[in-house]
Amino acid sequence: MGVSTTQWLHSVGRVWYHHSMTPIATKPPAVFYPSWDGERIAENTLQFEWIVTIQGNLDLLFRANPDVFVAGDHLIYPIDGDADTRTAPDVYVAFGRPKGHRGSYKVFAEDGVFPQVIFEVWSTGNTADKMEEKRKFYAKYGAEEYYILFPDFPAYWHGWRREGNDLVRLPEMNGFVSPRLGMRFEMIRGYIAAYLPSGERFLSYVERGILAEEERRKADSERERSARLAARLRELGVDPDSV
Repeated sequence: MGVSTTQWLHSVGRVWYHHSMTPIATKPPAVFYPSWDGERIAENTLQFEWIVTIQGNLDLLFRANPDVFVAGDHLIYPIDGDADTRTAPDVYVAFGRPKGHRGSYKVFAEDGVFPQVIFEVWSTGNTADKMEEKRKFYAKYGAEEYYILFPDFPAYWHGWRREGNDLVRLPEMNGFVSPRLGMRFEMIRGYIAAYLPSGERFLSYVERGILAEEERRKADSERERSARLAARLRELGVDPDSV
């Protein structure tokens, strides 16, 4: 079947044209947002341990709140349609966003909520200029708190809080309490620590496992002691359940 000249269309690239070369609007191709930027999570074991420790303890802190999302080494895309503007903080916390797995954090798909708290753990591959670029990025798109951890001895924390349109350096981190997280930062004689609002120190996975083992042993010991006491009472003709 033939077509008239006025019905004839031809394509150039992805835009269709009428014979008069008047473009006809079509839906643009979907933007692909990669979930990996090709970089390693960490450059050494100490950096990786701190990333996991911070992410794990904060996830534990907000485990009962369904609207606090905690992630680590996760790409953030702040602009719809722009897959090149992105960064992957070591750890971040987004308040007002539901828990759940994501390939990346797209601010425009998260009700416009940029993560309020950002952590970076310094490694040998970092430079002051690179970290300053990250600070400007977080300040531009809406972070409220930004912290850098320098884990090698002598270790220390640096911190920034939002003032107006910028993230401003905190003059003192020792004893500082995060307004959003409630966690406390400490620096003592070249060593650092962080504490949950309960006062419990941030523990590594191994330290938390050791603590759990100690608590199990104490519980087992208490049960054995109670069983021996009950047996002795029965020997004396006393019902332990009545005592």
